[in-house]
Amino acid sequence: MLDAEDWGAIWLTLKLATLVTLLLLLIGTPLAWWLARTRSRLKNAIGAVVALPLVLPPSVLGFYLLVTMGPHGPIGHLTQWLGIGLLPFTFPGLVLGSLLYSMPFVIQPLQNAFEAIGARPLEVAATLRASPLDTFFHVVLPLAKPGFITAATLGFAHTIGEFGVVLMIGGNVPNVTRVVSVQIYGHVEALEYAQAHWLAGGMLVLSFIALLLLYTFNPTRTPK
Repeated sequence: MLDAEDWGAIWLTLKLATLVTLLLLLIGTPLAWWLARTRSRLKNAIGAVVALPLVLPPSVLGFYLLVTMGPHGPIGHLTQWLGIGLLPFTFPGLVLGSLLYSMPFVIQPLQNAFEAIGARPLEVAATLRASPLDTFFHVVLPLAKPGFITAATLGFAHTIGEFGVVLMIGGNVPNVTRVVSVQIYGHVEALEYAQAHWLAGGMLVLSFIALLLLYTFNPTRTPK
């Protein structure tokens, strides 16, 4: 059965995944819109940066984030100058690492949804003298709703399943950075397979339910 540390890891994981998903939707929406509409020469380069976590080993990304946020890294210098302290092995550091690692799972579905809208609805809105802001909120966002559902589902599920990045950046601090994936690893190391089965089975069921709901209620926007 699950003990207090297991429940603490579950709560921390859900808290992390929810916060990261919300932040990525806020940050990723304007970036995805720009990627979908721009003709800038920087589009391909920025798109490649967004997609980098898809091919980069999590340990590599975690290592460079650890160095960057460390006492001699640029982010570390900035956070110390601001009086925040260092981010590694803290929950805010975990959030930052998760934002970067889950970024393509949110931004790419949004970009695809925006590109699928096409130019016609925007042209019609312009002929009705709608401002760009009104067009975005009253035309673009409703039409892109399937993309937002996909982005939120994949971003949440992917953040829950992280291991390499969170272990490199967050370590294994109870109730601070010890998420479910790290807790399972600890149980396996200690040969506590029963507890590992409970947590791993719960993650398996949660992931299946999330994808089942995605495919059921949003069949036109399935993951690539």
